[in-house]
Amino acid sequence: MWFSLKFHYCLVSVMVLLPALCYSQDYFVRSRATYYGSPYCLGTPSGACGFGEYGRTVNDANVAGVSRLYKNGIGCGACYQVRCTNPQHCTDNGVNIVVTDYGEGDNTDFILSSRAYARMARSDTAAQLFAYGVVDVEYQRIPCSYSGYKLQIKVHEHSRYPSYLAIVILYQAGKNEILSIDIWQEDCKEWIGMRRAYGAVFDMANPPLGAISLRFQVRGSAGLTWVQAPNIIPSDWKVGVAYESNIQLN
Repeated sequence: MWFSLKFHYCLVSVMVLLPALCYSQDYFVRSRATYYGSPYCLGTPSGACGFGEYGRTVNDANVAGVSRLYKNGIGCGACYQVRCTNPQHCTDNGVNIVVTDYGEGDNTDFILSSRAYARMARSDTAAQLFAYGVVDVEYQRIPCSYSGYKLQIKVHEHSRYPSYLAIVILYQAGKNEILSIDIWQEDCKEWIGMRRAYGAVFDMANPPLGAISLRFQVRGSAGLTWVQAPNIIPSDWKVGVAYESNIQLN
């Protein structure tokens, strides 16, 4: 009962008094990090979030796979500052990464791309960090920022026009999480929930004909909100194409 009362109090605080306290992580958490190898030290296009090529290059390939922070896909697209804690080898600022994959290591929260792992090091000590393989780190959630980009909805490559639509959300700015996505069913005059297929990928069999309107349930410092994107996907949508919205989640 005590937990229940505390939980409800937190929700009231989100909506009325101190929204940042219940959601924002404005402190560093101690953990461990390792790295994975990939061509040119970039991310992987086959990550569990379903980002594809975007997951290989976004944020200058400073990306990571996570375990606890994956949250069944809700954690995809989140940004963190990660810094190793050995002052002899590590910079004060570390590296800012985007979550693009799921991965478990040796009691690690982060499996970083080789590029991101190297950027935690001082200019002449990257080799020592790689020799360790696993390092102690501390991390905190930070807002994602994509200059020149608004939220994009990409038609996933697994889609089949017009009978099956799968989408993935790109350039999710701010310190937000997309919990669910609904699609407007014009003939029924109601919102229908899409399925979270995996990671950041949502899908629906037999989607509505015509231009497609979406709404997103977003959790951030302001609590739970709904954000709508009318007619964001055209009636003749194409597999692999990303459609830019007018939404900027700050």
